[in-house]
This record gives sequence, C-alpha cells and structure tokens, in this order.
Amino acid sequence: MSFHRHVHPSARSGALMPAKKPVLYGRLTGVGLIAALLALALDQGSKVWLLWGFDLPARQPVPVGPFLDLVVVWNTGISYGLFPQTGPLGQWALLAVKVIAVLLLWVWLARVEARLTAVSLGLIIGGAIGNAIDRATLGAVFDFVLLHATIAGETWRWYVFNLADVAIVAGVIGLVYETVWPPDAVKAP
Repeated sequence: MSFHRHVHPSARSGALMPAKKPVLYGRLTGVGLIAALLALALDQGSKVWLLWGFDLPARQPVPVGPFLDLVVVWNTGISYGLFPQTGPLGQWALLAVKVIAVLLLWVWLARVEARLTAVSLGLIIGGAIGNAIDRATLGAVFDFVLLHATIAGETWRWYVFNLADVAIVAGVIGLVYETVWPPDAVKAP
C-alpha cells in the first residue's frame, strides 16, 4: 500500500497559497479569553455575594456614597430594560440572540491582530456571558449599581447596571478608541 501526497496545482507552480484565517483560535485569542474570564468572574462573584452573602434584596437600598446606592433590579429586557420579556419564550429568545452574538464575537476575536481589540472583545464576551447566566438561571439579569446626583433640589438617576454591563461598555469604548486611533496611525509620523 502506498500513500501519495496530494499537492495543490498552484503549489507545484511555485505560487503561494493564501493563509487561512483562524476560525476559533488565533494569535491573541488567549488574551481575549483572560479578559472574558476576568470580567465573568468579577460579575458573577459580585452577584452571588450581593444576592446570597450580603442579602441585598432584604437590605436595599444601601447607600455606598453620595452618588451611589446598591439596589436590586431584575432586568427582563436587553440594555436599559428595552424589549422586556417576562415569558419563557421571550427569555429564551433573548438568550439565543446572546449566544449567537457571543459566538460571532469569538470568531472575530480569533482573527484580531491588536491586543486592545482582543481585550475589548474579551470584555464584551465575558459581560455578555455573565448576563446570559443570569437570564438562564434567574429568569432576568440582576442589576444593582445605581448612580444618582441631586442638583438644585432635583434628583437625577442613571440606569441601574452591573459589572457585566461595565465590562461590555469598557469593551465597546476600547473598540471605538481603536477605530478612531488605529495602532498604525499612532505610529505614523
């Protein structure tokens, strides 16, 4: 029995084959994975401690400073509470969308060449997974940070968020930064 090595015709002629783009793991995927795991651990750790260790639902609101309170808000929608879904079908549909988004972000992560892009995508992935875990296990996303300010007797409140949201926003800011000021542009004279 003999084995023959099959060579692409263009390789025999000396032409170079284009390199295949990685699909699931690239040069900086590990960097993004570390960012994702860190974001996920901080998010889920804070939620577990606030819900069951500190018992925030029984103690809320908890003033932390002049502009920050810890509260309990169950977000059944997407960002900022948009498109609330209280039934199981809607909740699972939102979860499915989040899973697809994470998979697409992971494919993007496998192809990046810049460290900031890898970290940014990792933060977004970790935050998305953190909120998806809430949705799958608790039926809604647990938000707990309330920023507020009183100006001229009027109290202004920002939306309530969690550490997964912070990771997602930080990741988006990193992507925008790198889009506006790409690494090559910074090095140019």
